[in-house]
Amino acid sequence: MALQRMFDLTGRVAVVTGAGQGMGAGIARGLAAHGAFVGVNDLFAERAESVAAAIVADGGQAVAVQGDVRDRASVAAALAATVAAGGGPIDILVHNAGIPADGFPVAKFHEHDESAWNRWMDINFTGLLNVVKEVLEPMIERRHGRIIFISSEAGRQGLSMGVSLYGASKAAGVQMCRHLALENARKGVTVNCLALGRMSAEIITDDKFMMPVGRLGSPADVAAACVYLASDEASFVTGQTLGVNGGAYTS
Repeated sequence: MALQRMFDLTGRVAVVTGAGQGMGAGIARGLAAHGAFVGVNDLFAERAESVAAAIVADGGQAVAVQGDVRDRASVAAALAATVAAGGGPIDILVHNAGIPADGFPVAKFHEHDESAWNRWMDINFTGLLNVVKEVLEPMIERRHGRIIFISSEAGRQGLSMGVSLYGASKAAGVQMCRHLALENARKGVTVNCLALGRMSAEIITDDKFMMPVGRLGSPADVAAACVYLASDEASFVTGQTLGVNGGAYTS
């Protein structure tokens, strides 16, 4: 019996939101390296184009699809462009777009006003709902789909550093994952989350907080987990939040 290559995404069409830099760019490159056609979505067209061009230069398949996840029409246009360029419906969604905790000054809840509440939830949670709403029904109709949310350990753990709004917005996505997974478990669609620990993306400026494994996380670490969850080999895994955190939090 011939050995089969595992985690082969050849023929699959994927879209990664917030893929113009950092974790999202690493995820897009990882999916493409395993054979997927990747729609590289970002709010900023030039960033998406740079990542897509790098993927193609490396022998992969990708298209840049600018779009704002906060706007349903913008999301629909980006996904339609991915489908048109990829030659088929979207099989894999990795929703990475959002406000990262380390991308903005941290502040305790009592230091925020209502405009901050709305900003966090609008991007980190409403954006998630907009993208999922566009891809879910076609996946159900085909009885195949992989949905992956990029979350944070701040969405599962209480922290004192001043990321309460960030953590709450990420926790909403974790809980949404659980419900969506069970609603669609018999429809061929899996839904999972990755809870990230401290990462070494461009947005991270403080390298003092090392993980038990002795280093910060990288885009390649996150991409590897996404490739697995996007693959046929992960068809029995749904409704889970996988910690990609270097041992910082255990469960």
